[in-house]
Amino acid sequence: MAESSNTYPANLTIDYPEQCDRLTTLLRLPMVVPILIILGLVSGGGGHSGFLPGWKAAYSGGGCIVAATLLMILFRKKFPRWWFDWNLALVRFATRVMAYFAVLTHQYPSTDEEQAVHLDIVYPDAARDLSRGLPLIKWLLAVPHVIVLGFLNFALVICTIIAWFAILITGRYPRGIFDFVVGVMRWDLRVAAYAVLMTTDVYPPFGM
Repeated sequence: MAESSNTYPANLTIDYPEQCDRLTTLLRLPMVVPILIILGLVSGGGGHSGFLPGWKAAYSGGGCIVAATLLMILFRKKFPRWWFDWNLALVRFATRVMAYFAVLTHQYPSTDEEQAVHLDIVYPDAARDLSRGLPLIKWLLAVPHVIVLGFLNFALVICTIIAWFAILITGRYPRGIFDFVVGVMRWDLRVAAYAVLMTTDVYPPFGM
């Protein structure tokens, strides 16, 4: 059974921007290109799902250690800490880039500082908390989430475009749209932690 969304071992929050920069919002697409190139190089150029190129590099295995983690859990029931730390750092970096591109934040994405994007994944005790064989079928169990998230990510794109115009006109990001976009990203993260990063065997909640 899925845990409460407040206790799930993967979570994302983003500070709501009280003031938005109209100029950098207008120029967001060309401004994000340099950090996208860096993200692509770090992630190995993998992961082009979602509306931000390279955002899900970590989830696709283009940059994160995924296949090796699966084999290590399957045969040794171990999850090397440095593999986890690398995966977490890359997911955090990619999410900061995503948040900047989606005009959720107005600080240029740092490669290592947390900034306004707070993403946490709990390091698992593989011997105690992870099933040896479950990673082989997690992708199948996650299919219902993937279908729902396909529609939600399409809505996320539309909402981001609306928010972009709203910031240019009013100087503020509509709070309801902000909460929806962050909620979809949080749901994405939890499914990725379960099915791809394999940091938990707790089935993700259906919700933002």
